[in-house]
Amino acid sequence: MPQPADFIITHARALTQNPAQPRAEAVAVRGKRIVFVGSAAEAAGWRGPHTRVIDGQQCTLLPGFIDSHFHLLWGSLWLGAAQLYEATTAEAALAKLHQFAQQHPNEPWLEGRGLRYDLISGRKELDTVAPDRPAYVVAYDGHTAWANTRALELAGILHEGEPIGPNSVIVRDEHGLATGELREAGAMELVRRLIPEPSDVRKRELLNLALKQIARAGVTSVHNMNGDLEELSLYAALEDVGALSLRVYVPYHVKPETPPEALAEAREMAKVRGELARGGAAKFFMDGVLEAYTALMVEPYADKPDTRGDSLFSHEHFVRMAAECDRLGLQIFVHCCGDGAVRRTLDGYEAIQKLNGKRDSRHRIEHIEVIHPDDLPRFKQLGVLGSMQPLHAPLDAGSDDVWLARAGRERWPLSFAWRTLRDAGVHLAFGSDWPVVSFDPMLGVFATLNRKPWLPGQPEQRQTLEETLASYTRDAAYAEFMEHEKGQLKHGMLADLVLLNADLEQTPPEALADAQTLTPHVRPVLTMMDGRVVFEG
Repeated sequence: MPQPADFIITHARALTQNPAQPRAEAVAVRGKRIVFVGSAAEAAGWRGPHTRVIDGQQCTLLPGFIDSHFHLLWGSLWLGAAQLYEATTAEAALAKLHQFAQQHPNEPWLEGRGLRYDLISGRKELDTVAPDRPAYVVAYDGHTAWANTRALELAGILHEGEPIGPNSVIVRDEHGLATGELREAGAMELVRRLIPEPSDVRKRELLNLALKQIARAGVTSVHNMNGDLEELSLYAALEDVGALSLRVYVPYHVKPETPPEALAEAREMAKVRGELARGGAAKFFMDGVLEAYTALMVEPYADKPDTRGDSLFSHEHFVRMAAECDRLGLQIFVHCCGDGAVRRTLDGYEAIQKLNGKRDSRHRIEHIEVIHPDDLPRFKQLGVLGSMQPLHAPLDAGSDDVWLARAGRERWPLSFAWRTLRDAGVHLAFGSDWPVVSFDPMLGVFATLNRKPWLPGQPEQRQTLEETLASYTRDAAYAEFMEHEKGQLKHGMLADLVLLNADLEQTPPEALADAQTLTPHVRPVLTMMDGRVVFEG
C-alpha cells in the first residue's frame, strides 16, 4: 500500500492537460505534489485515516489556471480607488466618483480607476465632483488618465509644460490650456508622482484582498508584467511567512530611460528562485494602445489618418537593451498592441539572434491586438511565443468599444487573431492583463468559445475548449519554462488544481456566463495551490 495521501479528489471529470493521459476520475495529493492520477477505484488505495476525500460530483477538475499577463501589485493598489469599470456614461462615472469622495473626505486626492474612453474630456467634468481637491482618474487600460484643474495646477502643467517621456501627450485646447487628458506614462507621471504612496500596511491590506479574490477565481500562478527587485522582495517576504497564495513570476521593467548598468538589478532578480516568487525575465513596452492613438501601426489609424502612433523604443535602442537582457539569460516580454510594434519587436528579436546566437529563449510578444500578414510566419521562424488576453477583444462589432473605430474594418480580419496565429504555429498563452479586465479565467473561456466574426466572411478566430484550457494551463507553464513542474494533472507535478461547479464539456458555451453582465455561471468550488486549499466555497 502506498503512503496515504493528504487529499483525494475523486468522482470528478479531470481534464488533465497531459497528452499521455488526457482524462481521469481522481487525483491524489501528498505534500506539495500530485502522487496519483487515475480511476476512482485505484485512488481509494491512497486513502488513509487522515486523508481528506473530496467528492468531485462529476464536475470538471483542472490544473490551476495560469494567468500569463498580470499586474499583481498595481491591480491590488487600484482596489483602494473608486471603481469605475462598470460606468457606461459620464453621469454614472461622475456619480461613482462623487459617492467615493463623500465616503473618503479626509483623503488628500480623489482617485478613480477603470474609466472607459470617450466618456469625459478631463478637468471640467472632474471639477464638478472635486472643485477643491485634486482628482486623478485612470482609464481601464492604464494608458490614459484625466486630471482636474487643481491636480494640473499642482503639477505645473495647466498652462505649459511637456511630457517627460516618449510617445506621451498632454492634450491641450485651442488656447493652450491642458484639457486634463494625459496620454501615456510620460504625461501621466507628472501628476501621478504627486499622489502620496499608500503605507506599507495599506499595501499589504490591498494585496491580501486581491490574493483572496484571485484564489476564488481558480488562478494559482501569474506572470507579473511590471516589477523590480523591491516588488519581488515583497512577494518573497509573503512567501517566507506563508501568506502568498499563488506563484508569481516577476520580470524587471526596462523603461526607455533605463541605463544598461541598471540591468544588474534584473540579474539580481534572476537569482531569486523561491518556490512561489521568482525572477528571471525582463519586460519592455514597445508602444501604447490603439484607444489613445499611441499604439504603433504599420498604416495610419482608420479614424485618424494623420498618425500611425509611435513607439517607446527605436529599433536600435530596443536591440541594444534587449540583446543585453538576452545575453544575461533573461526571458523577454514585450508589450505590442499595434502591428507596427509587433513588427519592430520581431525585427529586434531577429537582430538579437544574429548578435547572441540562437537558444531556447522563449521570448514573447504580449497582446498582439493587430498583426500584419507578412509577420505571421516570423513567430515560428524566430521561436517567439504569443501571449494574448481573450477579454481584450470586443465581443461583437456592435460594441461601443472605441477600439473598433481606431483599427478600422480593413484590420478586423487580423485583429485579436487567435486562430490565425495558432494555425501559423504560434505557441499561445492566455491571460487577463488585470486590472485592465477581470482576472476570472472562466470569462476568458467564455470569450474564446463564443467569439464570432465581426463581419460576414471574416476569419473565424474562435477557439476550442481544449485549446483554450491548454493556453491557460500547460502552454502557459511552457511560456515561463515551468512545463515540467505545473500546468498538468500528472504524477510528480506541483499540486496546483481547481475543481469547478459543473462539467465544462457538458455545458453549452453560451451558458458559461451572462453575456450582458459578464458574470460567470461556471466557477471554482475549490482551489488548491502548492498542496494547500486556498479557496473553498
